[in-house]
Amino acid sequence: MPEIRSILVVGAGTMGNGIAHVAAQCGYAVTLVDISTDQLQSALRTIENNLTRQAKKGTLAESDIPSILARITHTTDLVQAASTADFAIEAASERFDIKRSIFETLDRAAPEHCVLASNTSSISITTIAATTKRSDRVIGMHFFNPVPVMKLCEIVRGQATGEETYRTTYALALALGKTPVTVQDYPGFVSNRILMPMINEAIYCLMEGIASAEDIDTVMKLGMNHPMGPLQLADFIGLDVCLAIMEVLHDGFGDDKYRPCPLLRRMVAAGYLGRKSGRGFYTYQ
Repeated sequence: MPEIRSILVVGAGTMGNGIAHVAAQCGYAVTLVDISTDQLQSALRTIENNLTRQAKKGTLAESDIPSILARITHTTDLVQAASTADFAIEAASERFDIKRSIFETLDRAAPEHCVLASNTSSISITTIAATTKRSDRVIGMHFFNPVPVMKLCEIVRGQATGEETYRTTYALALALGKTPVTVQDYPGFVSNRILMPMINEAIYCLMEGIASAEDIDTVMKLGMNHPMGPLQLADFIGLDVCLAIMEVLHDGFGDDKYRPCPLLRRMVAAGYLGRKSGRGFYTYQ
C-alpha cells in the first residue's frame, strides 16, 4: 500500500472541517480547500475551538494544539492542492453536479497514486467514479457528524473500486481512530437506508397528527433508548439533506416506501432546514 503523508480535504463545511481536524490531530499534513475564503477562515476557527474544547475535557494536551493547527494549510486553488496529495477526501455539498466537477478536477490534477474518496452519504460511488479515468482508485469514505466524536466510518466499495484502494482506505480509517465498516454501493449504503426511512416515518406521524414533535421524539428516546429523537436528529442533519437522501433512495429503488413525506418537502421549500436555519421541527436561537 502507498504511504499516506498528505491528505487533501475538499469542502470546508461541517464535515470537511471535522475530517481536517481529525487528520491533523492524527499527524497528517492536511490541505483544506474551499471556493470561499470566508468558509475556510470559519472552518479554521471551528477547528481551533473544538481542539480547545477537547483540551478542557482532558482528551488532548493544550500544548499540542499549535502543532495540530500548523499541520493544516488552506487554499481556494484545488488544482495546486491536488498536485501533491496522497489521499483526497471530497466533502462538498450533497449534489452530484458539484461532486462531478470536483472529481473531474482531482482526476486531472492529483498524482496517479492518489486515492479519490467521497464523503457522500447517499450518492453512488460507482457513478462518481465513472466521471474519472481512475475508477479503480475511487471509493466512499462516509464519516459521521461530529467527525471528531463519532467513531463510525462507512467504507463504500464502488463497482470498479480496486482491492489496493480498499485496503489503503480501510487502513487510513483505522489510523484516524475510526471503526470502519465495509458496505457495497447501493442507495443510502447501510446507515441512511435504515435511518432516513425512520426519520421520514416520524415526519408522517407528525403530519398525520398522531402526536406532537416532542412526544414522537420522547417515544424513541425513552422507548427505544435512542440518544436523540428522529425529528430532533433531522433538524441536526438538515431537512434539505434528509430530503435529498430520501429522493436518492426513492429514485434508486423505485419503491414507494421511500417516498419523501409531503411535510418534509413543504418545510424545505419554506426554508425550514433545521438548526442551521434556526427553524425546523423545533426553533433554535
